[in-house]
Amino acid sequence: MYDAAVAGAAPGPLTTAALHTLPALPPRRVRILAIGKAAPAMCAAAADHLTSSRHTIAGGIFVGPESAPSPHPVIAALVGDHPVPGPRSFAAAARLGLECEAARDDDLAVVLLSGGASSLIAAPIAGLSEDDLVRLFALLHRSGLDIHTMNAIRKRFTRWGAGRLAVALAPARMEVLIVSDVPGDVVADVASGPCAPDPFTASDVLDRLRRGDLLGELPTAMRDYLEAVQRGRGAETPKRDDPAFAHVATRVIGSNRLAVDAAVARARALGIAADTGAEPLTGDAARCGVMIAETLLARADDGLSGCIVWGGETTVRLPLEERATATTRLDVAGGRCQELALAAARRLAHGGESARRVAILAAGTDGRDGPTDAAGAFADDTVWGAIARSGRDPERALVLHESYAALDGAGALLRVGLTGTNVMDVVIGVVESRPLHGR
Repeated sequence: MYDAAVAGAAPGPLTTAALHTLPALPPRRVRILAIGKAAPAMCAAAADHLTSSRHTIAGGIFVGPESAPSPHPVIAALVGDHPVPGPRSFAAAARLGLECEAARDDDLAVVLLSGGASSLIAAPIAGLSEDDLVRLFALLHRSGLDIHTMNAIRKRFTRWGAGRLAVALAPARMEVLIVSDVPGDVVADVASGPCAPDPFTASDVLDRLRRGDLLGELPTAMRDYLEAVQRGRGAETPKRDDPAFAHVATRVIGSNRLAVDAAVARARALGIAADTGAEPLTGDAARCGVMIAETLLARADDGLSGCIVWGGETTVRLPLEERATATTRLDVAGGRCQELALAAARRLAHGGESARRVAILAAGTDGRDGPTDAAGAFADDTVWGAIARSGRDPERALVLHESYAALDGAGALLRVGLTGTNVMDVVIGVVESRPLHGR
């Protein structure tokens, strides 16, 4: 069912289908700019379609999370850093700048965006340092803020975020196709909105930083910049009335709903009664894990079987005093799906006979959960005890957000490698008609 979810959001076919619906254009010069975890597949599909439509690909770039061959001689293939930017991200951002400089007014820019782009092409705006930008990204990833708030903050400080790419490409026409990795598929949030107007002012960003207890941890130069803009001593980000956006047409072509629906369809094809979760998953990962376990246990208590598939994106929030020293080393840390699974495992361990019929998989559709090499993790009523038998304290691991090592010790991690798409997470819960295992 997880494989079906990933296939349901395959970016190559989605890109081809979307390009087929564009208004017919006479042959013209085209530049392809693909950025994100789905960039290689989206770029290859676009290059194939546009070439077969007799357009001339005059240049382009794709930036993904790992090395991949370019689909066309004039398209540069680059790798960026993720989830925290680094030297490769800064180099990719600079190369994107050269593409913008080379664009002619009569060019068509096909901009293909997917999750992960915020970091993959991250570079600081003028006056800020690369080190400060790295600190900001790391701080936000451990803050527990939702993705809308995170992007409202970080795109303010990045060279290509908050509509700045559209400004750099204008007056060239831009066709923007998006594979969304954000709740609600808000185009200003995906990839930090490089071709979308920024709805937030500097005052809005300062307010969100204060509410998240982050303003005191923000690098001084960033705080000074925000306060200067707030006082009118610096330029705001591009807003809706900027003339650059008159040249932009944007469509969301892929989303979490496609993945969830594909998983449900696969379950039904296997003869399993399946439904989608009542609401998208948001908020604290551990809380969601408990909720999911209790929902499935209630179904088992009622003598029912079947499958429920949830979609969405949860968060993990560290206590304030731990954020500055929080580790992201693979041997201890985990992502939101792993924390959700660990919390669900604790609840199932105390779920009685009904828990023997329940199994859960929580996984990111991109194949990478947080800073780890795992897509996510499984949970059933045996995982909690298996962690303890491996020599780790599962309760301590949950409290300290060290789910990766704990679940790895129990053999409960799912490792699939990068999938080439990114439409948030899926959580698949199955209730069997009889116990899944013996004692």
